[in-house]
Amino acid sequence: MIKTLIFDFGDVFINLDKPAIERSLNILGVCSITNEMLETAISYEKGLITTIEFITSFMKKFPTISSEEFTKSWNSIILDFPEYRLNFIEHLASLEKYKLILLSNTNALHIEQVIENMSLGRYLRFKNCFDKFYLSHEIKLRKPDPSIYEFVLSDNNLNPKNCLFIDDTKENTDAAKKLGISTWNNNPKKEDVINLFNNPLLKNY
Repeated sequence: MIKTLIFDFGDVFINLDKPAIERSLNILGVCSITNEMLETAISYEKGLITTIEFITSFMKKFPTISSEEFTKSWNSIILDFPEYRLNFIEHLASLEKYKLILLSNTNALHIEQVIENMSLGRYLRFKNCFDKFYLSHEIKLRKPDPSIYEFVLSDNNLNPKNCLFIDDTKENTDAAKKLGISTWNNNPKKEDVINLFNNPLLKNY
């Protein structure tokens, strides 16, 4: 029996334009994203380096790009948060039927942009719906590393068989599934989190 719902954030609740960062950087003259740049971004997402260190590392490689231009490009991935999804999670929280957990790979700059796009009031409404609100850069862990799921299970004394994890990235849901967590790998182009309980795969939940 499912007692705990664990939600991703981006492309589950808030809309993302995932190719936007690379597209925007290309306009600024960055021809390709190297493995080194990706590793730096992952370190930032894990909170292992500061925002200043993160921005500086890219500016050293591309001195013609200003910190403001890079930050704008970096945050271009963040889009809108539809009100109907906020209403959905608020209603779900009001039922008090499930323990609700947010588990998101994100970083300080993106959260700042999320709050700017949503407004602080709406962001706090969203955050207050959850029993636990885990952001990768705050807990120093990142999906799909098994350790992040083990941390959530341990920190909340959860049985994985009683948990359902919703994430738009298959790599993340596959990793959770290996630990015995039920999953829904939602497709943001075809599916919406508000239809969680209408999904045939989840009808028994």
